[in-house]
Amino acid sequence: MLLQIHEPGQTPTPHATERGVAIGIDLGTTNSVVAIAAGETPEVLRDENGKALVPSVVAYGEDGSVEVGEGARRRLLDDPGAVVGSIKRLMGRAAGELKHLGGTLPYEVEPADDQGGMVRIRVQDRRLSPVEVSADILRALRARAETSLGQTVTEAVVTVPAYFDDAARSATKDAARLAGLTVLRLVNEPTAAALAYGLDKGAEGLYAIYDLGGGTFDISLLRLEKGVFQVLATGGDAALGGDDFDHLIAERFLAERKAQGLVHRPSIGEAKQVLAAVRLAKECLSTQERGEWRIELGGETSRHALDRATVESLIRPLLARTLSITQSALEDAGFRPTEVQGVVLVGGSTRLPLVRRELGTLFGREPLADIDPDEVVAVGAALQARALTRGEGTLLLDVTPLSLGIETMGGIVEKVIPRNSPIPVAMAQEFTTYQDGQTGMLLHVVQGERETVAECRSLGRFELKGIPPLTAGAARIRVTFAVDADGLLTVSAEEKTTGVSAAIEVKPSYGLGEDEMARMLRESMEHAQEDMERRLLIEARVEAERVLLALAAALKAEGELATPEERAQLQNLAHEIRKAAAGADRDLINGLVERLEETGRPFAQRRVDRALQGALAGHRLDEVEADMAPDARAAAGSGSSGAARTSSRVPAAPRND
Repeated sequence: MLLQIHEPGQTPTPHATERGVAIGIDLGTTNSVVAIAAGETPEVLRDENGKALVPSVVAYGEDGSVEVGEGARRRLLDDPGAVVGSIKRLMGRAAGELKHLGGTLPYEVEPADDQGGMVRIRVQDRRLSPVEVSADILRALRARAETSLGQTVTEAVVTVPAYFDDAARSATKDAARLAGLTVLRLVNEPTAAALAYGLDKGAEGLYAIYDLGGGTFDISLLRLEKGVFQVLATGGDAALGGDDFDHLIAERFLAERKAQGLVHRPSIGEAKQVLAAVRLAKECLSTQERGEWRIELGGETSRHALDRATVESLIRPLLARTLSITQSALEDAGFRPTEVQGVVLVGGSTRLPLVRRELGTLFGREPLADIDPDEVVAVGAALQARALTRGEGTLLLDVTPLSLGIETMGGIVEKVIPRNSPIPVAMAQEFTTYQDGQTGMLLHVVQGERETVAECRSLGRFELKGIPPLTAGAARIRVTFAVDADGLLTVSAEEKTTGVSAAIEVKPSYGLGEDEMARMLRESMEHAQEDMERRLLIEARVEAERVLLALAAALKAEGELATPEERAQLQNLAHEIRKAAAGADRDLINGLVERLEETGRPFAQRRVDRALQGALAGHRLDEVEADMAPDARAAAGSGSSGAARTSSRVPAAPRND
């Protein structure tokens, strides 16, 4: 790259000077965002077109290729069977929990490998878990960060819905691990939004974070005071979001087709296309009053007029559920709606006018809409990543979204950690034996608010052996539940008289087994060579783009220092580099970049000479040495080459902890 010259007192951007930067990731149902907080102001990382949102859509090619984002979403129209979207809704879920459209699932579901295991979907000739698809999205976000920062990234703070249970949280960490990322912390999405809002605005007091995304709904009440973000109460529904609005509209369109005599049950691919069309209609009606859309199924086309009032009548019952949950959270925290100082909106579904009107009515004030609801969560995650890597003092006091307990005789749940307990937390209770001479105890860990095990979520089981054969009720078994800062649970049990103990790091139902994780990691190592070749090609393209941008800036700023012959040579080489970068010959790209740098060396030297002359004019040498910017002094002492190359080389393989 041609030498960058900074004005006296100016310093390079953090991207160019800092290493080991951790990123913040909002892994969303519909869209995902990655951000960085290396400098004073957090920055959402965008593509070459300035777009921050990465559609959470993955396309799988028959040749083994994987495409994430806008390109994958465009393939939905031509090859829907190869495309997967809204995968977040499947994290930690079983097949029976999936939503149908017209009697058809928008996925080809495969049976799990074991009873109660995580659902699998069939895409092309692949059998994929939601963890693997999410890992592909995370890899794309990581790649965007590495391209933007020019360095390798291995650490991240990843956000999750507050109402994600232990199964979904564990699955999210597994996905990040497969993508080569060490998760510094799982942060609840509403908490991340409050973190970004509070630090940006200097806000203090009681705030409600209303988070309505594509797949989940969360409401959190937080007290912001002197850098401490304390979650007072949380509520939500992990199966309620904008996707459910889409299903209601889509079912209406299908009913209208049936009334027109067009009876055709949509295939898996057609169901995906209908949902894509409906999502577009919903987004359009957020800014306009009415429109008309066309649906084609089985070669038969129908037209559907729709207005905003109709959409609002369809989604109002679901929206009412979110408001009811919000009121319950307020009651849990002991507050009235009018005591809330601000309502922060998070998630794309909060752009709907009806949502904002209803919240305004409930709280008696307009929601705060001056922060982009699609980006605020990633910004908060980036700020938390910076705090964790630099030891900064912002304190997050999150809470458990659901109660955690243990099964007792008769299938009753004894709650050990109540919902809305601040985390990290450890609580214990004593239990005893049920039968005379009982020497073992099977402990069943559950999550939920209901009183019976059948109505709660099973998280795991483990056995305590070696209990003294005493009469029933004589033994004393102390069971301890510990939830870490990520919301992940460890349970231990100890018999007090003998000291025998057992423990489990709860591997929840639908989680990823160690054997399966090992298989996935083994496969990633088996493909390490081709992955590295792909990475080196990307690095070469990134380096070429940097050189071309630097050349264009140099010629624009001081083009008169280049001779006509030099300018022509540089522009010709730039044209050749652009052509090579469109191909897959890494050596050709690197060779042309080196030629460009060598050709531009005299021009770069003349730029350095001019900069030094300007700095020296009217000053003694000792004054210049004291006052020059550090990078200008480095340029002055860099020898006769006058050019430096910023390398984007990274380690040969990602770190998997």
